[in-house]
Amino acid sequence: MAKTAATFEGIMSDLKAKKYLPVYFLQGDEPYFIDKISSYIEENVLNETEKIFNQSVVYGKDVDVRSVDALAKSFPAMAQNRVVIVKEAQDLKKIEDLVFYAEKPLKSTLLVICYKYKKLDSRKKICAAIEKNGVLFTSAKLYENKIPAWIDSYVKNSGFNCDEKVKNLLTEYLGTDLSKIANELDKLFITKKQGAQITLDDVQNNIGISKDYNNFELQNVIGRGDVAKAARIVDHFAKNQKDNPIVLTITSLYGFFSKMLVYWQYKSQGAQKQAAMMGCSPFFLKDYDTASRRLNLQKVIKCISLLREYDLKSKGVNNVSTDAGGLLEELIFKIMH
Repeated sequence: MAKTAATFEGIMSDLKAKKYLPVYFLQGDEPYFIDKISSYIEENVLNETEKIFNQSVVYGKDVDVRSVDALAKSFPAMAQNRVVIVKEAQDLKKIEDLVFYAEKPLKSTLLVICYKYKKLDSRKKICAAIEKNGVLFTSAKLYENKIPAWIDSYVKNSGFNCDEKVKNLLTEYLGTDLSKIANELDKLFITKKQGAQITLDDVQNNIGISKDYNNFELQNVIGRGDVAKAARIVDHFAKNQKDNPIVLTITSLYGFFSKMLVYWQYKSQGAQKQAAMMGCSPFFLKDYDTASRRLNLQKVIKCISLLREYDLKSKGVNNVSTDAGGLLEELIFKIMH
């Protein structure tokens, strides 16, 4: 059988085609992909009757390498395969001793090791053994600028569509936690027909993110110079500080002005190069073009300085009386004027 590609898409494609390998070592900082692969194996390789005698799910803190080795070496009963899943394998002591099994694995067993938030030393023999006889998959965290594209793929693979504003709003508020994003989208999908367009109203009504009062919209109104709407957004944030902490707003604005800094640096090098260096979709360059009319390079540098000043003030440095809402009002007033 052809070797499974050590990518999420490649592994899932082969699993769905029932192309199985003896060892799946799933490691790295992004638990979402590890959970998706292990869950698919747990739910789909064996039928419910076969699972009774042939599927074992254990946890790293409860077993040792010898026990895992014994489970993996057991032959299937009235089935073609046996499945052994070790969850939270980062708690399994002396995990590198699994090299002896990985060198000569039982072909009828699918041994799945979920080694979250850590990675094996690639120089160790166990890595070479796993790569020879199975899959060594590293699940890396996605950078924030990659999240909109991941959302787009997830939405389309689920049978829906969404535009750039939806993707960026979700990224702004849900961050880089793929499991959280997927869960929120799954709840939203239930309310829509297959093939439907996911809108900002859908996000507001089903995920609870306001399409009018959010950090992404605050960036836009600052870029447009819309003082009145900026004041309304800041007032909303001040009255709802639990859902709109100042630290999140300052971080968001710092990202915006940092991109503006890069915008000016690469302005003469074409839209594609400019967008790539800014880490944003070319779709949003028009927003930065609009902002550039009132935010020249000197103003951008001044705004970044203000953000640093108010970040310290929000943490109690040189600020003895003004609350977070008042600080945000001061900050946005100075940025806008």
